[in-house]
Amino acid sequence: MARGWESKAVADQIEEVESRTAAENSTRLSQQDRQKKERLQSLLLSKARVLQQLETARHPAHRGVLQNGLRAIEAEIDELSSLM
Repeated sequence: MARGWESKAVADQIEEVESRTAAENSTRLSQQDRQKKERLQSLLLSKARVLQQLETARHPAHRGVLQNGLRAIEAEIDELSSLM
């Protein structure tokens, strides 16, 4: 009879470890999703700032740098959006 209790306790321990592992994995995924959303928000703010700077930029070289930056930001936004 003692043997049955031992195997039940071991089974309970295994189940507990598996449920903890599953909970940790879902938390990790949630953190990754949160990081992606935060990065997307940051990129959108950067895009707005660059667009504002483009409105006031007069020198062609400065405008070119801003346009290149804007293209890079938009490419990263597209890439990040496709992953979500």
